[in-house]
Amino acid sequence: MSKLLCLRPFSLLPAVLSAIATLAITPPAPAGPPDPASYSATFEHAAVAADHPLASQAGAEILEKGGNAVDAAVAVSFALSVVRPESCGIGGGGFMVIHLQDDPRFGTLTTAINYREQCPTGIDSMYYTRPENAEEFASTRGAKAVAIPGTVAGLFYALEKYGTLKPDIVLAPAIRAAEGGFIADDHIVSSARDIGRWIDKDPILRRERFAFAWERFCARGTLKAGDRLTLPEQAQALRLLAQRGAGVFYFGEIGQAIIAAIQRDGGPMLAADLASFKVDEIRPLQVEAAGRTFHCMPPPSSGGMALAQTLGILERSPQKLTDHPRQSPASIHLLAETMKHAFADRARWLGDPAFGKVPVERLMSDEYLRQRAAVFDPTHTLATDRYGTTPGSPGEAVDDGGTSHFSVIDARGNAVACTETINLEFGSLLCVPEFGFALNNQMDDFLTRPGEANAFGLTQSRRNLPEPGKRPLSSMSPTIAISKDTGRVELIAGAAGGPRIISATLQIIINALIHRMTAADAMAAPRFHTQWMPDTLWLEDELRGGGLESGLVTLGHHTAGKCPQAAAQMILIRDRRIEAASDPRKGGRPAGY
Repeated sequence: MSKLLCLRPFSLLPAVLSAIATLAITPPAPAGPPDPASYSATFEHAAVAADHPLASQAGAEILEKGGNAVDAAVAVSFALSVVRPESCGIGGGGFMVIHLQDDPRFGTLTTAINYREQCPTGIDSMYYTRPENAEEFASTRGAKAVAIPGTVAGLFYALEKYGTLKPDIVLAPAIRAAEGGFIADDHIVSSARDIGRWIDKDPILRRERFAFAWERFCARGTLKAGDRLTLPEQAQALRLLAQRGAGVFYFGEIGQAIIAAIQRDGGPMLAADLASFKVDEIRPLQVEAAGRTFHCMPPPSSGGMALAQTLGILERSPQKLTDHPRQSPASIHLLAETMKHAFADRARWLGDPAFGKVPVERLMSDEYLRQRAAVFDPTHTLATDRYGTTPGSPGEAVDDGGTSHFSVIDARGNAVACTETINLEFGSLLCVPEFGFALNNQMDDFLTRPGEANAFGLTQSRRNLPEPGKRPLSSMSPTIAISKDTGRVELIAGAAGGPRIISATLQIIINALIHRMTAADAMAAPRFHTQWMPDTLWLEDELRGGGLESGLVTLGHHTAGKCPQAAAQMILIRDRRIEAASDPRKGGRPAGY
């Protein structure tokens, strides 16, 4: 019998800072090969692939009620805010790529919505180097780590412009989940256990600063799989949003509670910061490869750039992935070496284009991509400074559970790829107790301390220093692929997992479109990751040992184990059937009809 976890809301007390290192959280690897039926399915008309079954069901419910892909995507996101509080939610932000097929209002178009969080006015480029803000976890935990959340603004923008249903209909599944509860799975239990151990070391963290996270999300360190969690406070927030729109979050009761929580914990965000949040609708970044047009997220998404650059270089390379067996040293070497160029360019050139020129056209030019393809050495890795355009500093990569991706396609061929985040597990751990959600710790995605890598080991340039109103770089990579033969959506993909978002999204795309694998097989196949610096090639367990790993070492790669790599979600349209797959590494399951 499941245990009901529901305690009364309470307030956070004034902060007493304690320098405790941030934990890297690695969920346990699944035992044995997963059953494809547990994480994939085929549908005739429409599908949703999210990293929690209830979120997929929420989207499918809206599709069956006649909503389009955007209506369903908004329903999925709000449901994920409830059932994946460790990964995303209304306290975070995200990117959405939308494709409308022969829409009666807009015709056929593809667009992107940027609701990535923004830097508050009280934080400048040197904020985290000052003695009063120099505690070890200032940019990762607590109020000083919180950027202005954008999820609510972005979702309402998408719904009002491109959706077809009213907010009360679209938010209904999330409200039911918050009130009726959901069953804790291995992912939230693992996240809560490790975060709970960190909080439990300090009574101030446990009783005052992060009390709601400790009591409700961690169940005081006792949460186990099968427990039922409810969030009546978040249900109230969702009701207010359904009735009164996004304004209540940025100007009304919810906004007031957000600012109160931040200021109690010593953060600089003001009500005027929250009210100033701006959604940007922008043109997707496009790359032609493998007979498809890939629509990716442009900066401040580094993920879209990295994916587009990698596909563009591979398209121009005399060496082809199909020249070698799929999981061979030669094939992995080619893809890994190509990815390093994209990560090197990320470290040098990328930032928020609203605050400085980002040379997208040059980095995506045919001439540059051909140059990068030409330097590939099939016999060995290159010197570090020969990737992309610059050398850099090594960092240490960690896992990330604080992101969620979902893919949607409706019966009319409209599609959404959406990735949202609160950054690390349960974000900043600072919650808004009156309304039951965690605030992000997105400030750590900026270059907070020049010369140091961030929590994911990513080297970054001064282009990504924090400035008021600026959006930090992100690895989120929502992607839609359109067939050049049919002009219709063929694939919708993305992932969660810090910089591993990029490598996971690339590999499931390549598995499905280049190697012609089913969505289920493409998703479950073992993966690898490299991010240029540190100079390491991480391999999932199935790729380790034997001739494969030794062959990679002979080619000059420094290999290491890292499992799981990321959690991806994909929809593949093949032979007029919709194959949908959620990553078995996180426990999602698709839904549709």
